[in-house]
Amino acid sequence: PAGVPPAPAAVPPPLAPGPPPLGPASPVPRADSAGPGAAVGPDRSPEEIPEQPVPAATVLAPLQEALAACRPTVQKQVCDDIGRRLTVLRDAWAQGKLSAPVRKRMSLLVQELQQQHWDTADEIHRSLMVDHVNEVSQWLVGVKRLIAETRNLPAVEPPEATDGSTEATDSSTEAGPGPEDP
Repeated sequence: PAGVPPAPAAVPPPLAPGPPPLGPASPVPRADSAGPGAAVGPDRSPEEIPEQPVPAATVLAPLQEALAACRPTVQKQVCDDIGRRLTVLRDAWAQGKLSAPVRKRMSLLVQELQQQHWDTADEIHRSLMVDHVNEVSQWLVGVKRLIAETRNLPAVEPPEATDGSTEATDSSTEAGPGPEDP
């Protein structure tokens, strides 16, 4: 269509010639790249980009906190089952049995769970089940149940919701006696 600029070339400009490589040829990220997303291209997903490993605690601690929040209102048997499955997840993580894409997606899932983005957390759960079923089948059912039970808890303000958009609800809760007071 007229007036639409052409798409940028997918191939980076050639580098100045240097000495021949001494070892086997392997792709090395350029030091002047624009950051972690710079290596993403049409043939490379974000999960394939080497990055810092995801610490187990950043995923497991929020899941345990969510389970603790559910315990007062959810049946003991359900909570115990979720707890057992989270233990399987913890053990698999500690034994190095989880691939980098699974660890990365679990980190994203926990972030969405903490922000109460239930549908997005469910979507990440589904993608893990589809793409990595053999790796996640023993414990991901517990995470799915935890998402569902956490979603059913009384609404609590997510930690990131401090942009001022909730001031009206905050002031209304402090306005005075509720309907139960005479």
